Amino acid sequence: MRALVVEELAPDYAGCVLKEVPTPDPGPGEVLVEVRAAAVNFPDLLQTRGEYQHKPPLPFIPGLEMSGVVAKVGEGVDRFKAGDAVVGGARVGGFSEMALTFAQGLRPKPEAFSFAQAAGFGAAYLTAYVALVRRAEVEPGEWVLVHGAAGGVGLACVDLGKVLGCRVIAASASDAKLAVVSAEYAPDATVNVTGGFRERVKAITGGRGADVIYDPVGGDVFDESVRCIAFNGRLLVIGFTSGRIPTVSVNMPLIKGFSVMGVRAGEYGRQFPERGRENSTAIWKMAAEGKLKPRVHAIYALGDWRAAFDSLADRSVIGKAVIVP
Repeated sequence: MRALVVEELAPDYAGCVLKEVPTPDPGPGEVLVEVRAAAVNFPDLLQTRGEYQHKPPLPFIPGLEMSGVVAKVGEGVDRFKAGDAVVGGARVGGFSEMALTFAQGLRPKPEAFSFAQAAGFGAAYLTAYVALVRRAEVEPGEWVLVHGAAGGVGLACVDLGKVLGCRVIAASASDAKLAVVSAEYAPDATVNVTGGFRERVKAITGGRGADVIYDPVGGDVFDESVRCIAFNGRLLVIGFTSGRIPTVSVNMPLIKGFSVMGVRAGEYGRQFPERGRENSTAIWKMAAEGKLKPRVHAIYALGDWRAAFDSLADRSVIGKAVIVP
């Protein structure tokens, strides 16, 4: 099978090679999936440089999220059979013609989703759900400021926030991206963060500030968010796509009465397994009911993997970039 293989950790994807590799055979509890689509996520890019928390041994095939059709099942697998349309995480990664994973990591693909939509749904929407429901415990009517609103995890939060009855402010540094988000997801307001956003957020919220701030960007965006959060607000730390990990003087949350909350959806599920299962069930139930609409920005052939990676790195994606074999 053809696969993108990380043979060494290096900048600019220099250690990545597209090549023919043996097709794996599923062992007990495993499923071999013919990949129809694999989402490109920032952790995939970081893994090629060895900068992500999880560091698989070299060589490895990246691609943490994929969808496809079951090709073969291993011993003891009775949940799926050949021909079933599935979605989930991959052990032998999704940027290949075939992916190997545990059966417990798969679920049926929602009929309402294309393979591309299904591939890019799980991680982004699970992150948004854990952030808004489990960590922030949002209430209908609360103001939620979503930074990086055109990115995969940001757009998921905009979408989910509206479903939960929140008043959503979509924030980005691009008017063009905000126009797309506004047209397709109808946030209650949009804010271009270029040149500052504190006063605009205060004006939108009637001087109160945002009750919840969802921040996958970090850096200067985090710094200014501290200045426009409401009393008893919750500032959700999702990641640092800006490249700078910010700090906060603890007198600020003391004076303003807000909380800074870290969000790692996967770790939350590992710490609280039952709640983790409930989280996954909740988002996929909403998906099956047609309440959520993941956006696929572009679909790339496996041979164009570098262009797919670059589209994410240069922030041109609105929603998800997807690779198909």
